[in-house]
Amino acid sequence: MMHIHRYYDVDIVNGPGTRCTLFVAGCEHQCRGCYNQSTWRIDSGVPFTLAMEEQLLADLQDTRIPRQGLSLSGGDPLHPHNVPHIRRLVKRVRQTCPGKDIWLWTGYRMQELNAAQRAVLDYLDVLIDGRFVEEEKDATLQWRGSRNQIVWQLR
Repeated sequence: MMHIHRYYDVDIVNGPGTRCTLFVAGCEHQCRGCYNQSTWRIDSGVPFTLAMEEQLLADLQDTRIPRQGLSLSGGDPLHPHNVPHIRRLVKRVRQTCPGKDIWLWTGYRMQELNAAQRAVLDYLDVLIDGRFVEEEKDATLQWRGSRNQIVWQLR
């Protein structure tokens, strides 16, 4: 089971427009200067239950507060432990919420992704890749913390 640290049903910081944002547990990179070190352990936070998943899908479809899409961060959504859970979630979002975009932040580089991680990309609109590098930190960048990270427009 995947663990999460935080779920924002209304978020305007992690991607364009108003979004739902999920911060998952587990990160192998453990970058120096990481602002989210509490998410590194795979078993930290709370289990991501089916009830939470259903709530997230309902929130994405809520017309009272229109959401542009879903943002996935962490931790690392593409941590090997999280990949099957994230793939299932993004597949459900695509099927249930057509027209919503899906953004994902990972510490892995695009060229480092294995086949299972690459299968998740089929469902994403935007991937922000690369470890956070303290020496490359730049507060003026949009959607990323350090200059080495790349914003990939996948669709």
